[in-house]
Amino acid sequence: MSELRAPPGVRDGVNESSEAPTGGGSVLTDGRGRFDLLFEPSGRKVRVPPGVILFDAASWNSVAIDSTCGGHGTCRKCKVQILEGTAPISLLDTRAFSTEELRAGWRLACRVEVVTNLHVEVPALATRPKAATVGVGRKVILRPAVQKRYVELDEPTLSDQTTDLERLFQSLDDLELRPELAVLRSLGQVLRASDYKVTAVVVDDVLIAVEPGDTTERLFAIAFDLGTTTVVATLLDLSTGTPVAVQSMLNKQQPFGADVITRISAIMMDAKALGQLTRLAHESLDELAQAVCQEGGVDPSEVYEVALAGNATMTHIVLGIDPESLGVAPFIMSTKLFPEVLATEVGVHVHARARAVIFPSLGAYVGGDIVAGLLASGMDRDPRLRLFLDIGTNCELVLGNSERLLATAAPAGPAFEGAAIRCGMRAAPGAIEVVKISAEALELGVIGDVEPLGLCGSGLVDVVAELVQLKLIDTTGRFVTNDVAAELAPGVAARLTQLDDQRVFVVHWNEEVGDVARSIFLSQRDVRELQFAKASIATGWRILLEDAGLKVDDLQQVLLAGSFGSYLSPASAVRLGLVPHLPLLRIVSAGNVAGEGAKMALLSLRERAGAMALLEEVEYVELSDRSDFNDQFVDQLAFPD
Repeated sequence: MSELRAPPGVRDGVNESSEAPTGGGSVLTDGRGRFDLLFEPSGRKVRVPPGVILFDAASWNSVAIDSTCGGHGTCRKCKVQILEGTAPISLLDTRAFSTEELRAGWRLACRVEVVTNLHVEVPALATRPKAATVGVGRKVILRPAVQKRYVELDEPTLSDQTTDLERLFQSLDDLELRPELAVLRSLGQVLRASDYKVTAVVVDDVLIAVEPGDTTERLFAIAFDLGTTTVVATLLDLSTGTPVAVQSMLNKQQPFGADVITRISAIMMDAKALGQLTRLAHESLDELAQAVCQEGGVDPSEVYEVALAGNATMTHIVLGIDPESLGVAPFIMSTKLFPEVLATEVGVHVHARARAVIFPSLGAYVGGDIVAGLLASGMDRDPRLRLFLDIGTNCELVLGNSERLLATAAPAGPAFEGAAIRCGMRAAPGAIEVVKISAEALELGVIGDVEPLGLCGSGLVDVVAELVQLKLIDTTGRFVTNDVAAELAPGVAARLTQLDDQRVFVVHWNEEVGDVARSIFLSQRDVRELQFAKASIATGWRILLEDAGLKVDDLQQVLLAGSFGSYLSPASAVRLGLVPHLPLLRIVSAGNVAGEGAKMALLSLRERAGAMALLEEVEYVELSDRSDFNDQFVDQLAFPD
């Protein structure tokens, strides 16, 4: 198994490259900027935090770059051309390219650490790889449940009156198949209309279709990450294992609340709410399915399987199962394992008999998205002790290695989604996502490079961490007095002011200087919201460490999963005590590992079985009945000194 790794070119804090990166995007002095990557010829544009490896950024965003080693620098096939921006030349680059090619911007994608905006040309794949690189530092042998077989059958005669189905099965004698009734209804017509030259479509041991002619090259599936806030769909070519298209959208259930508890409450209070929420989940999935098919030039009828990874509540709702018992003690799921269903039963209109693979849940608040994330990160196969954090309204935590895995969930509240924050907003254009404050000045990074509209989760964490670092917020979470602020940070002290009955810190002045109410600010109440969230999460991972008989120093890596984890500054997270105090290179943004796990389940039956095995391997720890939770929670409210 390939290991998760620090950025290539960086070993024990030493950059192995002989060139300092220059040009491209502007780099904040503490390395917490965000950079745009534009991939050609797809035209796909993504934004990533600094230090991400170009190969991984492409993989997370379904941009296919040729590789057989999984981005570890051994195959030297991940060749890309940097059209704009500058990337340092690594030792491996000098071995892979000529001097002229290096001057023209050719690099190995697995050696490029993103420290500037980049415009990248990705060559078309020259061959169909037998191994598809997915997840974070993992590679998967391509063996999907869906397969196509082209056959040319002998036509029946009076002396050979073998039935149509038997005739087909005889040509597929290495498979033990079960036909579906819908296939039998049209089998004879299809065989005769195509001169008995047909393609059999098989999912596991079920014959789901017989198509005229040779359609073996048209074989697709869709992986869904069904999030409470955002839904992501990735269209996969199962014949090559490569992503074809990816789309995301806001979950249409948002009018029913920003978190699962409010949606469960809506269902408890209104008998019609479950049906409405189920319908909205179906609409979200189907709209994305049609979008990725259109983007990829694929007919929806060519999609034969979908995989869905979501938390337990989202999974219950999309299947139309009442989730009420998940929202009240003792928090019981209807089931951990879900039955095989058709894609149409979760609202996805692709091939009429396409199957839907539903990821199982470990507990009421550690669902299928975490199982998918564990599958992608390979925690059950790695001897290193690692902590997996998926931070959101609910924070899921998994601690362990190949010997033992412990999982739990901590209620973090909506602060990281920008909710319950006075000037908070989702991570959309206009959201302040990066804040850097010195004693003399303040710098902002805004999504879309437009006029700031509010603070998203990563911006909230940044501004509080910076103010704690400057001691403008003390360890208890209170703003200091004006006199102390003027002494500690004279250049920004005027931003610390009063609004009604609250102390606030103005992050961005709007309208006239001094009009605080129309500005974007951090309030004392906002700081408290963040304290409660970070204390709950920190208590969760500390309890897991205690139950395992381990200390923080035993940890070798922290994985920050999900969209928020991708944009969260590790330095800010450590400064606030949100994550264990470790060297920053050990804190890794793992990207959308839930979506990666869903892809893996579609690409490999072996990995799908591995996801099911996690149900037996992971020990679930319930925090709500722990007598020591409240005491530790109170202890973790303070910011580290």
